[in-house]
Amino acid sequence: MNIAQYLDSTYLKTPAQSGLSNEETLQLDKELAQEAIDNSIFAVMIRPDYVADIKKYIQERNSNVAVGTVIGFHEGTYSIDEKLAEASKAIEDGADELDFVINYSAYLKGDVESVKEEFIKCTQLGLQHQKVVKWIIEIAALTDEQIAGMTRNISTWAEDNLTENDLPNIFVKSSTGFYQTEGGKPNGATFKGIKIMLENAGKLLVKAAGGVRTPEDAEKMINLGVKRIGTSSAMALIKNESSSEGY
Repeated sequence: MNIAQYLDSTYLKTPAQSGLSNEETLQLDKELAQEAIDNSIFAVMIRPDYVADIKKYIQERNSNVAVGTVIGFHEGTYSIDEKLAEASKAIEDGADELDFVINYSAYLKGDVESVKEEFIKCTQLGLQHQKVVKWIIEIAALTDEQIAGMTRNISTWAEDNLTENDLPNIFVKSSTGFYQTEGGKPNGATFKGIKIMLENAGKLLVKAAGGVRTPEDAEKMINLGVKRIGTSSAMALIKNESSSEGY
């Protein structure tokens, strides 16, 4: 199996989180991009601040590696206007894919209408600019029933408010990798959580993000039906090695 075509090679730590400078972080992102170019990895997933530089880097090397970035990361509690503004800047900077963190906190409090509004407005913005749009639901923060319900809602909102041709460009994504769990529980994709998402995603695609650290797990996720895998272990997976990376 050609795992590389499913991978979003990911680095999402800020300089403050990593202890690196902006220049060092940019250099790491360039190395990530070069690995993706050299190994036919589908996309790199980076912070918005670095999109313009990495897009330029990839274009200068005549590569078609996609550049993805995160919006409303990682808590998802940004206002709709803030998410739209951040997404607009990312689009202007050349991002090919926008991974929004849905406001799952509002959803859990019962404010489903505002979550629906942000989904529709932000998804429409991305699609109007021919971008792939993914919605991170943070499954570690949800019960099985909530995973099913939120995935099903996103699918319904998409089918009711967008066109049939739009649907292949919309994903439901499992995790940010930054959610703090207790008791050693996984904070990324699990086989159980992904199965629930796949069963409720309707015509939308599913991305498993975080926790996929072995080639065997990656192949199992793909065989379940996921179309993309977000990982900081892309090279290990391609080399048929296991990884101890956190995402």
